[in-house]
Amino acid sequence: MHARVVSGAIYALGTVACLFLGTWPTAILIAVMAFLCCSEFLKMSRRSGRMPNDVIALVFAVVFPFAPLSNISDAEFFVIFALLVVCACWYVSTPRANLGDVALTVFGPIYTSLAFSSIVIIRDSFPSWRGALLTFAVMGSIWLSDSTAYFVGSKFGKHKLAPRISPNKTIEGFWGGLAGSVLVWIIVYFLRVWNINLVYAIVCGVLVNIAAVAGDLFESRLKRGVGVKDSGNLMPGHGGMLDRSDSLLFGGMTAFLLLRLGGIL
Repeated sequence: MHARVVSGAIYALGTVACLFLGTWPTAILIAVMAFLCCSEFLKMSRRSGRMPNDVIALVFAVVFPFAPLSNISDAEFFVIFALLVVCACWYVSTPRANLGDVALTVFGPIYTSLAFSSIVIIRDSFPSWRGALLTFAVMGSIWLSDSTAYFVGSKFGKHKLAPRISPNKTIEGFWGGLAGSVLVWIIVYFLRVWNINLVYAIVCGVLVNIAAVAGDLFESRLKRGVGVKDSGNLMPGHGGMLDRSDSLLFGGMTAFLLLRLGGIL
């Protein structure tokens, strides 16, 4: 437990520091995290007998977080197109490669990095501390959701949420996580820094939590499919970077879409 708390605190403090240092430090941090997540994903993929192209996947995993900061409109679309073209060339020129290998090479950076780039977009949407605080609120709602779900599930959990995929998750823990996420988004409303109403803030809290849980379950399903407990051992008490970021990938992307649809970004 001590190792879990220490590694989690270092992760959180380092992330918050980069958020308030600026958009570029945030993008660099996300690129590093995406690289590590993608590397762990590729390693797990190989356990299933597939042979994705690590070089292609990891290069694009690093590129995606910087795309929102370019002067090119819809830069992410062009990066996706480039990824598809490069993978097509690799497939044509490599007899051993099959469609499964190509699919994993494409999916890896999209799953672990394109989703992560939504954090960079949120940070870049407002100047100075306003963007940093909003991004921190988005990430904080997911972190608090994880923590309250763990606490409530450990103390009061009796009904399994998805026993075949993640036996430790409970319905009671889900509701605890939902309360934590909604609480942060209500605070976002009361800060009055962004143009968001109370009802929409609550909706964001609910949907971001659902997406975060879906991200967690998706990664659990990936691990169960290849027979591993953790995606890696980078963070003591947590597992790998992908284990620590799985909720953030889906939750952050959902938060970005909701903030964009609601006219906040």
